[in-house]
Amino acid sequence: MSTDVVLTIAGSDSSGGAGIQADLKTFAAHGCYGASVITALTAQNTLGVQGVHACPPDFVRQQLDSVLDDLQVRAIKTGMLCDAATAKTVVDNLTRRTSSGSLPPIICDPVCVSTSGHTLLKEDAVETLITGLFPISALITPNKSEAELLASRMGSGCETKIDDLESMLEVAKILIKSGCKAVLLKGGHLSTTLHDVQSISAKFPDARVIKQGILGENMEILLAGCAAPIQAETKVVFDLLYQSTGQTTLLVRPRIESSSTHGTGCTLSSAVACELAKGAKSLEDAVASAAMYTHLGILAATAIGQGYGPLNHLHSIQPSLIYPRSLTNPYPFTTLLIQSASETWRQYVEHDFVKQLGRGTLDRANFIHFIKQDYLYLKYYARAYGLLAAKSTSFNTIRSATDTIYNVLHEIGQHKTYCSTFGISEAELEDTPEASATTAYGAYLMDTGDSTKLVMALMACLLGYGEVGLWLKKQSSMKDTWVVLEGNPYKHWVEEYAGEMYQGAVRIGLETMESLAVSESPSEAKLEEWKKVWKRCTMLEKSFWDMAMDLKD
Repeated sequence: MSTDVVLTIAGSDSSGGAGIQADLKTFAAHGCYGASVITALTAQNTLGVQGVHACPPDFVRQQLDSVLDDLQVRAIKTGMLCDAATAKTVVDNLTRRTSSGSLPPIICDPVCVSTSGHTLLKEDAVETLITGLFPISALITPNKSEAELLASRMGSGCETKIDDLESMLEVAKILIKSGCKAVLLKGGHLSTTLHDVQSISAKFPDARVIKQGILGENMEILLAGCAAPIQAETKVVFDLLYQSTGQTTLLVRPRIESSSTHGTGCTLSSAVACELAKGAKSLEDAVASAAMYTHLGILAATAIGQGYGPLNHLHSIQPSLIYPRSLTNPYPFTTLLIQSASETWRQYVEHDFVKQLGRGTLDRANFIHFIKQDYLYLKYYARAYGLLAAKSTSFNTIRSATDTIYNVLHEIGQHKTYCSTFGISEAELEDTPEASATTAYGAYLMDTGDSTKLVMALMACLLGYGEVGLWLKKQSSMKDTWVVLEGNPYKHWVEEYAGEMYQGAVRIGLETMESLAVSESPSEAKLEEWKKVWKRCTMLEKSFWDMAMDLKD
């Protein structure tokens, strides 16, 4: 257990889904030691809150002193403070400690009303939150209703209703005037599409957009296998992080239709506290990690109770660095690899060679040089898959490697036929000297260590060419496209890599990658090794096309 101590100051939930019960589960899931100060006992379940019994304020003070005078607390999360007397007790205690410089970051979840409509913070306590607790908080995390209430009580003198992203940002700017360092305004109760996010991003270009669990650019091969691809009109959930510096961040995720949402606000704020306690690089990083943890908790939840049940707080109790597969992202490991080397991957799959080939303007000499070297490279590629089969200990991996060798042999046959249309004989292919880029890439494949690294190395080629094929095919179908297939001397090449035979091999490769990630459950160090191999091979692929463009030997 980590020695990172996190304190929750909140009410209880007898059904276990929210309040201190949710907080302590979240702390444990993050490897933190949880302490608690209980402000009130509630009788509640998945259907609603049936009763609230406030703890005497003096006893709340005693709990605070007991914890903070003894334990080295790294972060504090506050939730339900119940009434004005309790809120003032908490604020006075924390303010005294803040002035002495002995208090860690405070994450304030301004719990006012339950989702079922039960009042959890009395009217006279709201002012204490705004004037007392917010100014000493590193972050406040209101939902839509809470933000509207708080902004109206701050006497903004303007419309405080949130009905879109822009009004959400305006309310966040009002709340930041309370003196808190940042506002995380949760948008789960707002109906939003990806198009809305794109529009607000265009209007506020300085705002940073972080897409979580949403496939992005240069991922056509992943989108092709997605049962529920994210499109412009797809409903999404987003949270808005607005910091006192003016930095604005939108965190966007696919909306999950689920009734397992009880306690999500408690969980999110607690997860942020944990990330800060563990030394997150920035508040933005802490919030992004916490938001994804909560999202996955909803995704992994099973139905409990007759109403809105809890999310699964312990989905990460056996930590995995790779997200689980979902309808919106069926290939999370491959997504992670592509994102880890996004710039080199883009330079590879959107290379000038590819663009000129799509336009049909690629010089014939460059293409002939490429297909000659590609023929020689495919020998290395097939042999490397033979090595993979030899190094593998499972029949599934052996079968997958064997199937790929078969596909390569098919590709070689097509390659020879295609080369003949450019006047290149089989003898000429065999007699072509290897270019240095070909030798460098081939040698790297043959020298790559264990079977898992070899899979990473081989997939950069398989998936990259599949991506290029689908990208050019997609571009060719667009209005006023720059891709011209009719009359294009390289049309056959595009159709070959966008075709069912090759894309079938891509799907096998994707399944191999995802299965490997699950079975290996890599450590952070192992995952970094895999990322390095993947990035190295995307660079070698780019160099291969550089060689073709420069006619290098």
